[in-house]
Order: sequence, then C-alpha cells, then structure tokens
Amino acid sequence: MDRQAATVFVVDDDVSVREGLDSLLRSVGYAVTCFASVREFALARRPGTPSCLVLDVRMPGPSGMDFQAELAALNDPIPIVFLTGHGDVPMAVRAIKAGAVEFLLKPFREQDLLDAVRVAIEKDEARRRDEAALAELKERFATLTVREKEVLAFVAQGRLNKQIAADLGLSEVTIKVHRGQVMRKLGAATLAELVRLADLISGTGRAAR
Repeated sequence: MDRQAATVFVVDDDVSVREGLDSLLRSVGYAVTCFASVREFALARRPGTPSCLVLDVRMPGPSGMDFQAELAALNDPIPIVFLTGHGDVPMAVRAIKAGAVEFLLKPFREQDLLDAVRVAIEKDEARRRDEAALAELKERFATLTVREKEVLAFVAQGRLNKQIAADLGLSEVTIKVHRGQVMRKLGAATLAELVRLADLISGTGRAAR
C-alpha cells in the first residue's frame, strides 16, 4: 500500500482531536483532510484514490451513525473508522454490522487507530481494483458478437456443447468455435473461469481476491 497515494478524511467537532489525528496520520505518510462536521465533508470534493473516513459518533447536527446510514443509502462505499467517547456495546455492534471497519473508544491507542486506518484503506483499494477489473471485463464482453453472447449465456447455465448446438440449430463444431472465441476475448483459460466471468458480468458473482 502506497500511503502517499491514500487520503484519510477526519470528521470530528473537537479541534484538538482533529489536530492530533492530522499530526498522527501525516507522521506515517497519509494525506489528511479534516472537517468539523459531516456536512462539511459531504460538500468536499474527494480524490479518486484509496481513502477512508475517521468519523466521530457524537457531533452537533447529524451524528456519525446517521451519516453512515446516509452514505449507505447513497451507495457510497468509503470505509469508516468510528471514534467515540460515549460509545456502548449495542452502538458498536450496530456500526460494525452496518459496515464500519472499527469502533474505537476515546482515548484510544495510536497504534489501534493506525491499524484500523490501514485495514480501511486496504479495503478501499481492493474495491477499486475489483471495480476496475469489472469495467475492463464488461468492455471485453461488449466485443462479443450476438451469437457469442448467446453461447456464453448457455455455457453459464451449464449446458454442454451438443445441447447448445441443438438449442441454436448449429453444429457442435460451430459451438466449439464460438466458445473458443468467447474464451479468447474474455481472457478465460478454463471453462470454470469462463463461467465465473459470466457470473461477474451478470452481477451474480464476485471478483476473486
């Protein structure tokens, strides 16, 4: 992980906490941007690089938990590390179940915060890699002919070449040729990989880590 290419956003209404976190995170190489409220953060422009949000739970206006729900509703996947001086177990459980990376009580160990931020940044990096890979796969899929897409759909259903040939009124040899073209265009080395890629394109599969 290249920390210099990652940004940590800090949202806390306590200026001393913001300054302390800014100094700590910069000391290990992160770019840091601080905000006094979730509304300030929501209005800010974000770079298209791996990032995470270090978010205080209790603040004037919308709380950190409320903002987590807002981000989820907007399908905004930025990983969140929660900080709080007034947390309880049910609150922590709710935050983690909603996708938070960590829930730390103030005062927290600096290393615990740094570890949580590292995990959050790595999570965002992995998501961005998956999205880029899926976008490239869809570009390859767009190069398939109509017939090749038909063959791929049948292959994804587990149909054999001879069955696909019967369904489409073609010879088995022709189906083998089409399937070979599909595998070449999508970059699949095996039939199992081709089925996995077909699932990814349809949205029913997950990218391999």
